[in-house]
Amino acid sequence: MIPGSLGATVRTAGAVGADPIGDLLLSMLAGYGVDTSLVVRRDGVQTSASVLPIRPDGSRPAFHLPGANLAYGPDDAPHTDIARATHLHLGAPELMGGENAAKILAPARAAGVVASADLLVPGDPGVLPWIAPALSSLDYLLPNDEQVLGLTGAATLEDGARALVERGVGCVAVTRGARGALVVTADEVLTVPAFAVEVVDSTGCGDAFSAGFLRGVGLGRPLRDAAVLGCAAAALVAQGLGSDHGEFDLATADSFAAGVPTLDVD
Repeated sequence: MIPGSLGATVRTAGAVGADPIGDLLLSMLAGYGVDTSLVVRRDGVQTSASVLPIRPDGSRPAFHLPGANLAYGPDDAPHTDIARATHLHLGAPELMGGENAAKILAPARAAGVVASADLLVPGDPGVLPWIAPALSSLDYLLPNDEQVLGLTGAATLEDGARALVERGVGCVAVTRGARGALVVTADEVLTVPAFAVEVVDSTGCGDAFSAGFLRGVGLGRPLRDAAVLGCAAAALVAQGLGSDHGEFDLATADSFAAGVPTLDVD
């Protein structure tokens, strides 16, 4: 999925190494229309990279090198620019820890910016206390089902999502692979099915769901409709190789959601 393809204006902040991978990443993002002027370069550390072997069924393990991402903290964050945004999405707050993440998220919330985050690491009970200080500064948390169950130790996905809401998250939108998404707030629980497509590669489907869901939220759509847009974006990405598969816009994603049947997976 190409950044900004659903119509949002996208700026990115973070750290990359002073290496060829960093050069490539910045040039690709710029080519997609993403403003990279807030990205800092770090000498002596590699740009974050991942190796993703794709299995025949489209699933894949992931081997990550966090690299320069570990060298980024709240002192690097462009707080003035963040305060001018409508939405802040923080990727992998566990890399800097909840206390540092809160130093970025809380001022943004105070400035009226909607704040969200997703997670990189697999679910582990020890991670939850580490990120807990940031949870009350999040309007939306977008984990996958394994992360929710692993973080909370809950018996069911709904119980796990509720446990995160009880820790202060406004809304937990959980991806469930072929089962679609589960959206939980203090007041409601919504299940949204995935779309019936042939999965070629699941790389980037979680990110695509997040982009679609958050774009729907930004457009003022109800949570269910936002999750439908997220599932549509994920399904469009899943049908080809790579996380950037599919040149589609908001109208295409909405048309896809209206015309493609959903999966009936128990």
